[in-house]
Amino acid sequence: MAMIADRLLRLEQSIQETALSCNRDPKTIHLVAVSKRKPLSDVRSAAQAGQLIFGENRVQEAVKKQQKCQDISVNWHMIGHLQKNKVKQAASVFDAVHSIDSIKLAELLSQALTKLSRTIECFIQVKLTEEESKTGVAPENLSRVASYVQSLPNLKLVGLMGMPPFTPDPEQVIPYFRKLRLLRDDLNSTTLVDSPIQELSMGMSHDFKVAIREGATYIRIGTLIFGERTDDRR
Repeated sequence: MAMIADRLLRLEQSIQETALSCNRDPKTIHLVAVSKRKPLSDVRSAAQAGQLIFGENRVQEAVKKQQKCQDISVNWHMIGHLQKNKVKQAASVFDAVHSIDSIKLAELLSQALTKLSRTIECFIQVKLTEEESKTGVAPENLSRVASYVQSLPNLKLVGLMGMPPFTPDPEQVIPYFRKLRLLRDDLNSTTLVDSPIQELSMGMSHDFKVAIREGATYIRIGTLIFGERTDDRR
């Protein structure tokens, strides 16, 4: 527990310093602790240290963790690709979904939430690169999708999410983060004038500082909190 608490403290200090360096209010930046494939004990340790939001990318894993964490008050965010056959389960578990990548997925999630009388926040995932491994809405389709998602019941569209290609040099992903911010701003000035969105989910352990400088409001951090993973770099 002490190790995770220390890591969280150092990370929060780094977030605050980075935000202040670019004249941003640190309170506008929310930390999502990526707990996928990490034991429940790590989640509890982070929660006891004050962490409120946890990110998972597998519905079944999130269900199991939530069931065993009824005694602690935390929020669960879906940050990975949401399969359509997992939507009903996801609707009952998550407080936010960062990875809406199609109108059909949004419709299914809205229907499931309506049946449960639940409303959750959602982000549209934007495809920022041509990499086949990356999913998301193409920028040219974003206006149409955003307008439709915003009209669906029990889903509250709050922002955009993006994943740039991995590069050891964080400075090289700045154009991708900037593109996501500009896409949000364009949506707000054209399609979503009456109900603008504010949030940008972008930035991970190795590039969160440049993401903050480019306007990130949700950063998804795993390694800097829980230690190295072998499956990815979040």
